Amino acid sequence: MERQEGNQEKVVATGELIQLTPLAAEQARKALERKDMRGGVLRVGVIGGGCSGMQYSLSLDREAKAGDVVFEQQGVRIAVEEQAVPYLKGTVIDYVSGLHSAGFKFVNPNAVRTCGCGSSFAPAEEGR
Repeated sequence: MERQEGNQEKVVATGELIQLTPLAAEQARKALERKDMRGGVLRVGVIGGGCSGMQYSLSLDREAKAGDVVFEQQGVRIAVEEQAVPYLKGTVIDYVSGLHSAGFKFVNPNAVRTCGCGSSFAPAEEGR
C-alpha cells in the first residue's frame, strides 16, 4: 500500500485493504485500456446514500490524489480515499456476469446489512 502525500508515494504494503479477484482485475485492466488510461487508477470508495445508508463508488482516474491510499494488485493500481479505508478494509471485489447483467460485486466484511442489489450497505458501527 502507498500513501499519496502531495506528489510523493510511500510504499507500505500490498493487498491488505481490498482484494481483487482475477476476473475483477482483468475487467479493471480492460476498462483502463479502453479509456486510454494505462497507468491510471481504479478508484474505490464509499458515499452516503442508497437504501442501506452507504453506497460503493467505483471509477477510473488518470492518477491518484493527495491523501489517497494507493496499492497495486494483479497489475491494477487501486486508489482509496483515506476516510473510506475503515469501511472497505478486507473487502473482496469480484466481477460477475449473468444472463441479464454483468458488473463488479463487493463482498464487504464490515457490512452488517446490504440492499438486494448489493450496491449499498450499512457499516458495522451503524448497525449496532
